Amino acid sequence: MNKQDRPVIVMGHKNPDTDSICAAITYANLKRKITGGNYIACRAGHLNEETQFVLSHFGVETPAYVKDVRTQVRDMEIRMLEGIDRNLSLKNAWAKMRDAGVVTLCITEGADLNGIVTTNDIVETYMDVIDPKILSEAKTCYRNIVETLNGELIVGDIDDVLHKGKVVIAAANPDMMENVIEEGDVVILGNRYDMQLCAIEMNAGCIIVCEGADVAKTIQIQAREHGTKIITTPHDTFIVARLINQSMPIEHVMKKDGLVCFHMDDYIEDIQEVMAQMRHRYFPVLDKDDHYIGMISRRNFLGARKKQLILVDHNEKNQAVNGADSAEILEIIDHHRLRTIETAGPVFFRNQPLGSTCTIIYLMYKEYQVEIDKTIAGLLLAAILSDTLMFKSPTCTVIDKNAGEELAAIAGVDYESFAKEMFHAGSNLSDKTATEILHQDFKKFTVDDMTIGIGQINSMSAEELSEIKEKIQPELRKVASDDGLDMLFFMLTNIIDESSEVVFAGNKAQHTLGSAFGVNVEGNSAILPGVVSRKKQLLPSIVETIQQ
Repeated sequence: MNKQDRPVIVMGHKNPDTDSICAAITYANLKRKITGGNYIACRAGHLNEETQFVLSHFGVETPAYVKDVRTQVRDMEIRMLEGIDRNLSLKNAWAKMRDAGVVTLCITEGADLNGIVTTNDIVETYMDVIDPKILSEAKTCYRNIVETLNGELIVGDIDDVLHKGKVVIAAANPDMMENVIEEGDVVILGNRYDMQLCAIEMNAGCIIVCEGADVAKTIQIQAREHGTKIITTPHDTFIVARLINQSMPIEHVMKKDGLVCFHMDDYIEDIQEVMAQMRHRYFPVLDKDDHYIGMISRRNFLGARKKQLILVDHNEKNQAVNGADSAEILEIIDHHRLRTIETAGPVFFRNQPLGSTCTIIYLMYKEYQVEIDKTIAGLLLAAILSDTLMFKSPTCTVIDKNAGEELAAIAGVDYESFAKEMFHAGSNLSDKTATEILHQDFKKFTVDDMTIGIGQINSMSAEELSEIKEKIQPELRKVASDDGLDMLFFMLTNIIDESSEVVFAGNKAQHTLGSAFGVNVEGNSAILPGVVSRKKQLLPSIVETIQQ
C-alpha cells in the first residue's frame, strides 16, 4: 500500500460536540475532493443528542468510533502466506519454506488456524526420531510416500492411509526376512523376485521396489490377492530409506496447543514483549473472527507505519484521541488557544479566532473553489449555530454570521427554527444519567499543574436547565474524583437570557470562580449574566485567576 492509498483519519476531540463531528466529516470530504486521497472522518467518543439530531436531519452516517490510534498489527507489513493442509508431507512443507524464505508455516482448514510448524520441528523429527513405526503412527497417506520417492503406485489405492506396521529394508535372505516382516509393514527392496514374493506372502502392507526395476505380472497378481500395495521408485535403497520419513504429514509434527497468535487490531507495543519471549520468529495473524490472514515476524516492527491523523477542533493533548502522540499528525485545524500537542515534524496548522472550526473549513472550501453541496452546507451551518449559540456567543464574528447565512441559503434551511430544534434535541436528556450529561460536551484543560474539567449544556428553556441541574449536582464530586480533576465546572447556558449558571466541585473551585468573575458565590453554583462561552469567557478568566 503506497502512501497515497493509506487512510488518513480526520478526527475531533474526546466527548465530541457538533462542531467537532461536523468538522471531521466536512474536512475529510474537502481533502478527498482536493487530493483524491483516502480521508476518513472518525470520532473519539459517543455522540451527544444534539449531534445525533444534526446527522439524522441531514441523512449523514455517524463516523466510525476509534478509541485509540496507536500503531496496530494492521499497520505492519503482514506476510500474506497461504496456510497449508495438515496432510502435506514434511518434504513439501520444507520446500515451501525454502521457496518463500520463511522458517514457519501455518496449517489451516478453510479459514481456521489448526497449528504451526517450524523448520526446527521438521529437523528435530528427522534427526531425532528413529522409530520405524513413525509413518503408521503419523497416519501417512500413500500419496505422500509416492510423491516423496518420485515413485509410482502400480498396485493399490493411492489415497489409502498407512495405519499399522513399520518400515523395514529387506537386506537378508527370505528365510531370515520371514522373522522380520510383519503384517502391514512397508518393505523396501530391490528387483529380487523371491524377496518380493516373501514380503507379499507375509502380508506386508506395501513393497517399495527400488532403482526403477520392473515388477513381474505374477508379483502384481499376488500383491492384489494379499492386499499389498506396490510402489516403484527410481531411487536406490539408501536414498529411499533416507527420504521415506519425509513423507509423513505435517500434522504429526505441528504445534496445535497454546499457539501464540495476534489479531489485526492488537497494538504493537502490547505484542513486542510476547514476541521477545518466544523462540520462533514468525507468528500467525488472525482477523476479528479468528480467521487466518498471514504472518508477521519481529523484523516487521521496523517497517510498522504510524497511523496518519488530522486533528480538528482541538490542539490539547488531553482532549485528543488515545495514542495521538504515537500517530503521525499531518494537520491541525482549530479555533482554540494553542496548547500541548507536539508533532515529530512540521505540519499544516490553521488556527483562527472564529466562533467555529466549521467556519474555518467553510473558508477553505471557498479558497480551494470546491462546491459546497446541500448536505455539507447543512453540517457546516449546524456546527456554526451550535458553537456560536445561534450567533449570540461573544466568540461569534462577522465572518461566522456571514458564513452561517450563506450556508443556510445553500442548505435551504431557516436557521432560527432549525437552531431551536437542534438545541431542544441537545437539552432533552431525560434518559441520560448524571455522569453521561456531565460528559456530553466536556473538555479537560491543564493549567500550571492543575487539571480542570469544563462541561456545558445549552438550552432555550430555563425549566429544562433547572431539571438538569437537579440531576447532576449530587454527582459532581464523584465525577471530579473519578476523572482525576482538581476542579470541575459545568455551565448551564440559557440561550434566550444569554447567561449561564455554573455548578462546580473541587476544593478551590468556589474561590476560583468567585475571584474570576467578581461575584459572591454561595453553595456550589453561581449565576453569571452574559457568560455563554466556555472558550472565550469562562476558561480564560479561570486560567488567569489560577495563574495569579
